[in-house]
Amino acid sequence: MKHFFSSLLGTLTAFLLLALGAVVVVVAVFGVVAFMGSRTVPVEDNSYLVFDLSVNVTDAPPQFDSSAFTRVLTGGGEPATLQLRSVTEAIARAANDDRIAGILLIGEMTPAGYGSGFAALKEMREALVDFRAAGKPVMAYLENATTLEYYLASAADEIILDPYGMIAMPGLASEPMFFAGAFEKFGVGVQVTRVGKYKSAVEPFIRQDLSPENREQFTQLMGDIWADLLGDIAAGRGLTPADVQAVVDREGIVRPEIALESKWVSRVAYRDEVLAELKERTGVDEGDDYFTQIDLADYARMPGAVQAAGGQRGRIAVVYAEGDIVDGEGSIGEVGGTRFARELRRLRQDEEVDAIVVRINSPGGSATASEHIQREIRLAREEKPVVISMGSYAASGGYWIAAYGERIFAEPGTITGSIGVFGVQFDVKKLANETLGLTFDSVKTGRYADLFTITRPKTAAELAVIQSMVDWIYDEFISKVAEARSLDRAVVQEIAQGRVWSGTQALQLGLVDELGGLDAALAHAASSAGLGDNYRVVEFPREKPLAEALVEMIEGVSPATSTGMAGRWLNRLKDPLTSLDKFNDPRDVYARLPVDFRIR
Repeated sequence: MKHFFSSLLGTLTAFLLLALGAVVVVVAVFGVVAFMGSRTVPVEDNSYLVFDLSVNVTDAPPQFDSSAFTRVLTGGGEPATLQLRSVTEAIARAANDDRIAGILLIGEMTPAGYGSGFAALKEMREALVDFRAAGKPVMAYLENATTLEYYLASAADEIILDPYGMIAMPGLASEPMFFAGAFEKFGVGVQVTRVGKYKSAVEPFIRQDLSPENREQFTQLMGDIWADLLGDIAAGRGLTPADVQAVVDREGIVRPEIALESKWVSRVAYRDEVLAELKERTGVDEGDDYFTQIDLADYARMPGAVQAAGGQRGRIAVVYAEGDIVDGEGSIGEVGGTRFARELRRLRQDEEVDAIVVRINSPGGSATASEHIQREIRLAREEKPVVISMGSYAASGGYWIAAYGERIFAEPGTITGSIGVFGVQFDVKKLANETLGLTFDSVKTGRYADLFTITRPKTAAELAVIQSMVDWIYDEFISKVAEARSLDRAVVQEIAQGRVWSGTQALQLGLVDELGGLDAALAHAASSAGLGDNYRVVEFPREKPLAEALVEMIEGVSPATSTGMAGRWLNRLKDPLTSLDKFNDPRDVYARLPVDFRIR
């Protein structure tokens, strides 16, 4: 017994020391991450601003960089994250900074979630064009570029391609995944209720391919986005859209000699040759390792970044609604109806806030949560200007939120509209009975007491109850859009039907007021509030305090994600199924795009 207690004491002591050691390591690692994020890097004269595109650019400011924490622990992890506004503001500031001689674009983009979408790329590209207009050069060095990198690079006055590099720009494609066959195989039943012949969000659960209506709307949507990309690329390279399209259709993957011959690039050169040239441009001796430079992420963190547009007299609050719209508080990367409504209410009641800009980058989600947020936007408009800025996605529930804005801005490639509603009901009766041998029985006090059970399919009467709810919410959606946009109800019914539109189409249809990015929305809000250029910007969601961020970082750390073929396929399987867990509307009624809708 004595030896037992001695061993137990020794074991407990070892565990205690191990736990304390782990805490010390975590705190130390967090300190390293915090130091990396807060350090100030000096800017030397004649520096090039290096924009490494190997990041995920989000609309909302990162509440903390969990990817940096994971990389320190594992050497891998998710891509680093930059905020769109910090990128565009840094480029604008560099244009007027005598220490910055030019910009260098390198690397390959790593989109994740709703980041690095076409609307965000448009704003970054316009910032680069403005930088060039200030008389400073933009150089892009490409190795294995896709449409995303080449679109940004087309804003450069010089594009250099590696001799063994390529430009993979075969056109845009969307390849949604369909689960109906798998559900049938495993015994999962699906019943849907919906309104709108184009409301395709339920198709992955009940079909094995695109419906004709869905194919029609996606074809037109991608055509609009592609036309905008072609127009910008052609203008940047002194070509016509037809010139660019001819190469795309003939080559698919453009090799260096073809890219040079077609004027897609300025020249072909190895990385060391480019580095040697940059050393000469920045006045560095050939024997030195690096040319004079500063990383854009470091430059963006310097004092003065993402600050006022000229003063402190007024305040404009920017609220970032980025991610799936869910009922309740929501978590990081989600738009929680309760949390966002509360924040909008606080801003409405804050007399020091002169105007509100709501930046939306969301495919929608819970109809209930969308209404809670919209209600607060309507109330806020009675007190101060509320302007909407649409990012890459502002569809379905995202458009529900946007409809009552004083003025709505979108980019040509914004995916919006999708004014439609659906409900989806799953049941596991076959899976439970035939595969697992599980059976269920019930006792109830009302005809519909077990309406939301997943142990059996819904009866015709139960589906009628749910369909009635869906019809009612769709009717409300139509009425709200008609009222908010001063459109005839019959017109809204015609352009609704769950159909998605590009920002260009939405402008023609009256669903948005103007094409432009977040800066345009801020300028309108400032003008409407009588602030001119004399204001500063405050943002929500806020950055987390150190202790809170530490806890959430530890809880959120996940194993490094592979970017290889296997990792990409696993993510394609995981992401849509994870999205189903965000279907938490109390009435199971949703205004959302398909869970696996991406255009790349």
